[in-house]
Amino acid sequence: MNIILFAGQGSQYSGMGKDIYDKYPEFHYIFETGSKILGYDLCKVCFDENFEELSRTYYSQPAIMAVSLLCFEAAKKEGLSFEAVAGHSLGEYAAMVASGILSLEDGFKVIKARAEAFDKVASSANGAMAAVLKLTADEVREVCDATEGYVVPVNYNSPVQTVIAGEADAVARASAVFKEKKARVMPLNTESAFHSEIMKPASEDFYENIKDITFNKPTVKFFSNLLGAELTDFSDMPSLLAKHVVSPVKFTDELVAVKESGFDKYIELGPGKTLTGLVKKTLSDVVSFNIENLTSLESAEF
Repeated sequence: MNIILFAGQGSQYSGMGKDIYDKYPEFHYIFETGSKILGYDLCKVCFDENFEELSRTYYSQPAIMAVSLLCFEAAKKEGLSFEAVAGHSLGEYAAMVASGILSLEDGFKVIKARAEAFDKVASSANGAMAAVLKLTADEVREVCDATEGYVVPVNYNSPVQTVIAGEADAVARASAVFKEKKARVMPLNTESAFHSEIMKPASEDFYENIKDITFNKPTVKFFSNLLGAELTDFSDMPSLLAKHVVSPVKFTDELVAVKESGFDKYIELGPGKTLTGLVKKTLSDVVSFNIENLTSLESAEF
């Protein structure tokens, strides 16, 4: 069985999706719809190599979602079928559109509200994030607990990759300890400490701006970062998504749950191949590949 995956923030790059956009003009409506709701030209943000603010949360979140949905529609036209969806943090919003939980228009309204809320906190809070490799999640948690200041594990990405977030000074102190333990530490190019309590003001603003949006039940299985398992209760999605902003991404547990549900093919849609790598590090005896351009689309075996 097939599950499609959508990557999160940090996967963006200049020109992402341009060749697919050019080949499939019938899907230009994705960018036209997004541009109308966002109030700026999504094509310029995604395709203009001189656009220097693509890494800013305000632009990167909607841009990644747009390109992810473009890859999704192109892959469907070429024969993609799927029985479940999942995403990593931001990627869950493309997954909600792909599964019918949100209409395209409401998807862009929701991601606009999220990007603006994140951007507001980023400009006022001194937060940071870093990926820690070669240590278990328990080892990472122990160091965070012993570190002065606020720093916590926030993304459980694979058995040997955990992302930490918190106050910039505390993240630096914890990172120094990890290096002493021979771990590999990679500071992340994010604007704040996503999925930590530092994002509480963003969570509150986000909820207020999406509480009246219509959320439907999905047409396929939907796996959740917040639960690390399949989500079956869609009765209060605004509250769940607001909680997601300040809660860890349980992606490792989520992947295990997906495999236990019988899925053996994992297809990442959108810029980059981060999730494809995490699947390979976490699961055995499954197939995983990404689709982000014409070359990867044409070589895909659905």
